[in-house]
Amino acid sequence: MFDVVQPVAMPQIEAARARLEGMSTVSPVVTCGAAPAGKSIRLKLENLQPIGSFKIRPIGNAVLARAPADLTSGLYTTSTGNSALGVAWMARRLGICATAVVPENAPEAKLEKLRHLGTRIEMRPIEEWWQAIRTGTLKDQKGVYIDAVRDPASLAGDATIGLEILAQSPDVEAILIPFGGGGLACGIACAVRALRPDVKIIACELASAHPLKAAFAAGAPTETPHVPGFVSGVGFGSVLPEMWPLAKAMIDEVIIVSLTEVAAAIKTMVEHNHVVAEGAGAVSVAAALSGRYAESRVCAVVSGGNLDSSMLATILEGRVPI
Repeated sequence: MFDVVQPVAMPQIEAARARLEGMSTVSPVVTCGAAPAGKSIRLKLENLQPIGSFKIRPIGNAVLARAPADLTSGLYTTSTGNSALGVAWMARRLGICATAVVPENAPEAKLEKLRHLGTRIEMRPIEEWWQAIRTGTLKDQKGVYIDAVRDPASLAGDATIGLEILAQSPDVEAILIPFGGGGLACGIACAVRALRPDVKIIACELASAHPLKAAFAAGAPTETPHVPGFVSGVGFGSVLPEMWPLAKAMIDEVIIVSLTEVAAAIKTMVEHNHVVAEGAGAVSVAAALSGRYAESRVCAVVSGGNLDSSMLATILEGRVPI
């Protein structure tokens, strides 16, 4: 089990930035081509990272922060795909083996990339997979478990996104971030709170799967119905208890959006910005396009772009994937 996650400080964040230099990309910030009246929306394009997701930052830093001698038996993680891609990419870079333990509904676009990287893939029933997420271990696995959410080094890797946003958009008033395990939102918040505490941190979830909003309403993590639909990587059954104190302290607001709004946001990004986002990566953009916030100048983090081509085709036809 994990300890309660604490905020990471600037020395840890700067160390993460140094480790990741030349490995992760300083992703661009572009202006959204279809903002509501009176709003300015910028998009932080983490979908352009080498693995198509921001996860190269937390996973990369968590791996590189360890002694090389500790990694010789390989790496493994539990993931819907993007964390596994980070582990697979790092393992290939270091010349060691990697195992991805994924749920039985993992997206094919991510599985195909894992196969290409030579990763061993194990599919587990969703409940068994979620229990492995909770505990952070599987007894039948060899190697070092890499956690993309609760490891302080992972949180520091996520925080480097916050540093970049503040440098690229110095007039930003709020940052909208998809909420899955909470590492991305809380990591970015650690950097922002240290440098610009006036900037709001807004977590974004699905109307049909919103554990953080439910936790805020109940005052504690609570099991909630969750039907994330075509969106993977967000909308789990509850907030991880180790993340709750940090999320409660760091996140100012939660906006929920429908699956229809997420699909529309993906279509909008393709048509107006020539950008492909996966469902989780578009949750924040859907929230930004909704205009359901007080601020005028916001930045939405597009956390990933690993979307099945069949889903993209459906969305571009104006429909919501089943």
